[in-house]
Amino acid sequence: MDYKGRIEASIQEHLDAYMGIVKTLYDNPETGFQEYETQKVLVKYLKDAGFDVKSSVVVDTDFVAEYKSGKEGPTIAYMCEYDALPEVGHGCGHNLIAGIGIAAGEALKSVIDEIGGTVRVVGTPGEENFGGKVKMSEAGVFDDVDAALMVHPSTENGVGSRSLAILPIKYEFFGKNAHGCRPQEGHSALDAAISTYTQISMLRQFVTPGSYIHGIIRDGGLAANVIPAYASMEYYFRAPTMAYCKEIAARAEDCVKGSCIASQTTYKTSMYECPYEDTKINYTLADMLTEKYKELGVEQINPVDEVPCGSTDVGSVSYVCPTIQGTIKIADCTVAGHSKEMAAATISEDGKAGLVTAATAIALIGLDLIVKPERLEKAKKEFKEGRGCNE
Repeated sequence: MDYKGRIEASIQEHLDAYMGIVKTLYDNPETGFQEYETQKVLVKYLKDAGFDVKSSVVVDTDFVAEYKSGKEGPTIAYMCEYDALPEVGHGCGHNLIAGIGIAAGEALKSVIDEIGGTVRVVGTPGEENFGGKVKMSEAGVFDDVDAALMVHPSTENGVGSRSLAILPIKYEFFGKNAHGCRPQEGHSALDAAISTYTQISMLRQFVTPGSYIHGIIRDGGLAANVIPAYASMEYYFRAPTMAYCKEIAARAEDCVKGSCIASQTTYKTSMYECPYEDTKINYTLADMLTEKYKELGVEQINPVDEVPCGSTDVGSVSYVCPTIQGTIKIADCTVAGHSKEMAAATISEDGKAGLVTAATAIALIGLDLIVKPERLEKAKKEFKEGRGCNE
């Protein structure tokens, strides 16, 4: 039976519909956890395609679409992202990721009644800041998944990369107002923030290579002649592991404590965004994506990037089941990520070609994981042994 041919035919048959979805999302961008209209568009398509769809499973704008073959077999999940960025819209290409995930899921569905197993398309909102995948992973959405697959638009073709764990912490300082000409009657929360900023800046040179600290002063007072009673700062602590993120943050909090003692102020800390784990690489899936890309005529395929840069909530999924996030080239290397130019590339001819290639590749991986159980066992064995984990 020509399952590969049928998968390819499915994607071509519905290609206009997929690109219609990509264009609709491009024209109507919605930021993290506000993707209500986007959710409706994606859910309607999947229901019409024969999936059993549940919306708002964990967070308001998520969904889980599933098709069970009726025969025993593994569960293959395709992840969709669809949150946009302020100002630049879909400058990270999440609208195309949604199209890729739906196309791959529908393509595998076209043969799954014969080969067995379950195909699941998972809508994971709020990747940029709020960690839809983190919350869905914690709620058990991926607990029964045998492999989770996705491809991200890029200026290069690749089979995955490490990512940095990220810990977002907000510091709030509390002092006492006073007239600027009688500062001795007040305690400056802004002084505490400035002192903290300076000390944390000096801390940067004492963390291990590949770890990063970046932050801003969010609030620092409203009038120059008033000693500020309130100030706040927001920081990202990034490192190869969450454990080291926490270690750096603990040292940063010592800076905060010292600044507050010196300025006679107090403070509190909070998590202002969702923390993300690093990504656990599954080299078996990476090798399979390399193989499929080559079969589809993709050239210049980058191997796994072992130097982590940036953070993603895919990391949380990678600690639950074998996971891959590959990349597909849709724009020239001069196009910056998180830009209007990258957003425009998602609806270009290169974007369409990227959707076809990426969706076909991960649909074929899903096919192999079902009909060649030894390949799935290898991926699961690697996952259980912890290979690819930054520990």
